Amino acid sequence: MISIMKNSHIMYCVITTIAEPTKGVRMFVSKLSDFDGHLVVVGDEKGPYSYNTDATSFFSLKNQTELPFKLINNLPTCHYARKNIGYLYAIRKKANCIYETDDDNAPLSQWKLRQLQVEARVPQKEGWLNVFKYFTNEFIWPRGFPLGYVRNSNADYDLSCAEQISIKAPIQQGLADNSPDVDATWRLLHDKMITFHEGPSIYVKPGLWCPFNSQSTWWWPEAYPLMYLPSFCSFRMTDIWRSFIAQRCLWEMGYGVVFHSSEVYQDRNVHDLMRDFEDEIPGYLGNQRFVDILGALSLKAGAGNVIENFLLCYEALIKKGFFPQQEYGLVEAWVSDIESIM
Repeated sequence: MISIMKNSHIMYCVITTIAEPTKGVRMFVSKLSDFDGHLVVVGDEKGPYSYNTDATSFFSLKNQTELPFKLINNLPTCHYARKNIGYLYAIRKKANCIYETDDDNAPLSQWKLRQLQVEARVPQKEGWLNVFKYFTNEFIWPRGFPLGYVRNSNADYDLSCAEQISIKAPIQQGLADNSPDVDATWRLLHDKMITFHEGPSIYVKPGLWCPFNSQSTWWWPEAYPLMYLPSFCSFRMTDIWRSFIAQRCLWEMGYGVVFHSSEVYQDRNVHDLMRDFEDEIPGYLGNQRFVDILGALSLKAGAGNVIENFLLCYEALIKKGFFPQQEYGLVEAWVSDIESIM
C-alpha cells in the first residue's frame, strides 16, 4: 500500500524535449512563477544539452543516469517514455500536483492552476464518449477514439438533462486550440485549425471511456502510480493506452476523468502524417479489444489497491499481446520507484 503525500505546496510541470526552450515553454515558465511552480525538462539522445529557463530542473541523458531510479536502467532512448523520469523526479520532490504538457504548446489566457475538487457536468451515456462534441460543432474526435463510433448521433451528447456535480478528480485533461490532439486519419482528411468554445467541464464517469493524452493533463497524488508511459509500443499509442489503463484503475477508486475546455494553444511540431498513421494502426485495430480486456478484469476496490490493479492490467495486456514481456520489467521498476518515493 502507498501513502498519499500531504502538506506539500509545490506544483510541477513536466515535459520531454530534444529542442531548446520554445516560446510556449517560456510562457509556461512565466505562468508557473505565479504560484511557486517548477518546470522539469527531460532530454534525450538528440539533446538538448542545457536549458536556460527560470525555476527549471533540466536532465540531459547523462544527468538522468545519476538519478536514483531503477526505471532508468532499461528505459529506451529516443522515445517519449523518457518523460517517466520527469514524473518520478517531481513525485520524489513531493509535488502536490503535476501538470504535463509538450514543448509545442503554450498556455492560453484562461490557463489556470486547477484544483482537485472541480465542478463538472455528467453525461448520461454508456460505452464511448467523444468529449470534443461538447466543445465544438466540427466533425472531430480525440486521438485514440475508435473510428467506428465517430458518427454517433448528436443526441447521444445532449447535456440538457446532465447533472452538474462537485467531483474529486485526480486526473483532469484540458483541450488544445489551433491544432488539437487528433489522429492521423482526421489530419489526412480534414486538417484545419480548430478553436473550441468554452463550456462546462465534462466528467467521464466510471464505466465510460474516452482517451486522454499527455499534452495538457493534471495529476494529483492518488493517481501518480498511473502516470507510467509504456515504452514497448508506438509513440502514437503510449499515452493513449496509458489513459485506458489509468481510467480502469480509477474506477476502482471511485473516480472518473474530467475534461476542461481549451487551456493551451498548440503550434504543432512538424509530423509525417503517414508515419503517424502507421504508428496508430495498433490503436485503430485494437483499442476496442484493449478496453474490453480491461473492462473484464476483476480488480480490487479502494485507493490502497491502485498498484496491484495497475500490475494486473499490464499482466492481462501482455498476455493478450498488446505489449511484449519486456514491458513488464519496466512496469516493475516503475512500481518499485513509486513505492520508494511516495
